[in-house]
Amino acid sequence: MIKELLSHAHIGVTAGVYVQLRLQRQAIETLGDILHEDDAPEGPPPSASIVR
Repeated sequence: MIKELLSHAHIGVTAGVYVQLRLQRQAIETLGDILHEDDAPEGPPPSASIVR
């Protein structure tokens, strides 16, 4: 159905577009996670409770 809605001649074109977008999204999320780790403060997260 998506192939027809996008007027792609072949399903391979549609699949290629979505695979590429998925890989790009994964790369962006991974990079964001790596950059966010550098900004994280040392120690336990603020919501962590201490169990004694």
